[in-house]
Amino acid sequence: MATYKTPKMSKPKKVGSRTAVLIASGDLRESANSVCWPAQQQLEADTVAAFKALGWKIVRAGSTQPHGFISSQSLGREVFSTIHPDAPLVVAEAVWQYSHHVLAGLLAHRGPVLILANWSGQWPGLVGALNLRGSLTKAGRKYSLLWSEDFADKTFRKKLESWCRTGKIKHDLSHVQALKTNKLPGKERKLGEALAEQLKQRYAIMGVFDEGCMGMFNAIIPDHLLNPTGVFKERLSQSALYFAATQVSDDEARAVRKWYDDAGMKFNTGPNDATDLTDAQILMQAKTYIAAVRIADEFGCDAIGIQYQQGLKDLLPASDLVEGTLNCTQRPPVTRADGSIIREGEAITHFNEADECAGLDGLITHRVWTAMGMCPDNTLHDLRWGDPDASGTTDEYVWVFEISGSVPPTHFADSWKSATGERQPAMYFRLGGSTIKGVSKAGEIVWSRIYVADDALHMDLGRGKAIDLPPQETQRRWQSTTPQWPIMHGVTYGVSRDQMMAKHQANHIQVVYADNEKSADRALAAKAAMATAMGIQVNLCGSAKDGTPLSQRLAKL
Repeated sequence: MATYKTPKMSKPKKVGSRTAVLIASGDLRESANSVCWPAQQQLEADTVAAFKALGWKIVRAGSTQPHGFISSQSLGREVFSTIHPDAPLVVAEAVWQYSHHVLAGLLAHRGPVLILANWSGQWPGLVGALNLRGSLTKAGRKYSLLWSEDFADKTFRKKLESWCRTGKIKHDLSHVQALKTNKLPGKERKLGEALAEQLKQRYAIMGVFDEGCMGMFNAIIPDHLLNPTGVFKERLSQSALYFAATQVSDDEARAVRKWYDDAGMKFNTGPNDATDLTDAQILMQAKTYIAAVRIADEFGCDAIGIQYQQGLKDLLPASDLVEGTLNCTQRPPVTRADGSIIREGEAITHFNEADECAGLDGLITHRVWTAMGMCPDNTLHDLRWGDPDASGTTDEYVWVFEISGSVPPTHFADSWKSATGERQPAMYFRLGGSTIKGVSKAGEIVWSRIYVADDALHMDLGRGKAIDLPPQETQRRWQSTTPQWPIMHGVTYGVSRDQMMAKHQANHIQVVYADNEKSADRALAAKAAMATAMGIQVNLCGSAKDGTPLSQRLAKL
């Protein structure tokens, strides 16, 4: 008779009553985890105090030497094997985190889950929390999200008490209105529907240089949801981009650098490759730009997405300069072998960090804005942080929209003349590379986000504006976040800080300028119509500039 050796599995102990387990998902890069650990420690101390005030105890899972971040999927597997599946679980986030480090464990966990974030711009903790939130929404895993500046205000304590008691938190979502296409203005509805029909007759191609960048499960659109919209993926390899960049001649790269200089961009360069932005780094970025344009042309891609931080970061300088240049209608010419210029005077839609939801959104925006005769240059930003204006310029709540790559200089007041190139922080990019630093100009914007929920594509769509703030206030915001990166002072119409956090399903927010208030409203209507005709479920968020709910405003256009 055969005998088998049955594996022995240790069973995690149940936690006591009024006890929650705390974990922290972190970066993949140890340099970032080490630098950011003190901020995480402060968040965790505040968390312990907040739960203690409610008569609860926090038990931490995972090592705290040299830091307490779960820094890989394999480490996440080990940590979750020690956690009882029914325990109340708190994922505390003060930094950027890779959601796949903890996603598998969270999907298997049976107890209530709370994503808890501090309200700080120092490290992208809010960005990390929103990414994990979008990933869990896509996966269909229930959770709660909570945030606070000091973990002591009455609203925070009331919501935390609700989670401790029921495992759930309710937020105000009164700003969200489901789109009714029959209420859209006829001219814009017909335009959007015609653009969607065009996609079905001649589908678009989205080139993706390796999926899953930075653990963003929420940034991958399943083919069975994407293809019915009229968009198909061309799965490209980062190694092909690297090889193509190495085949670009020095003369071609120097021509691109000269174009930047002639356009008025200023690069802050130095001699030390480890700490400074160097001319050699810029030339390699120029080669990557040329290679990306040629690959997009070779494969007929309507949009492309470079992974940005992983993979190529150990081979090439950062792709920021490349990405912002691609998204700009004013960009250095790139030729084919026959000497013809590739898509002259046209932006090549690029989605930072290979975020396919942003790529689909950018593709829709490009077509709608082009059809309406407006500049289609658009970008994603991190929903990085927000703060009341300390200068007294405005009483409106001002968001810091900020992203390292992909911002086109046409978003700045004087285009390329307003752009500065600074070295990427060494903790993220050993090989450096120039950013495109600048302040986004004042103007009317349309903001949006496509995301996956309930095995369907959704779009949240709203209106807002970018505003000018005094230089000292801009510097305060830069120094509170990442001063090397481009920034937009964003105001969302009819959507408060907490309403945005309660609803937004991603770390990224898509923004595009319109010529004026009326054209912004009309373009939003056309974009909503196009997205709906593509099979995307659209929510209108907030109001028009005059405070009228968007659904009512569009019906009166």
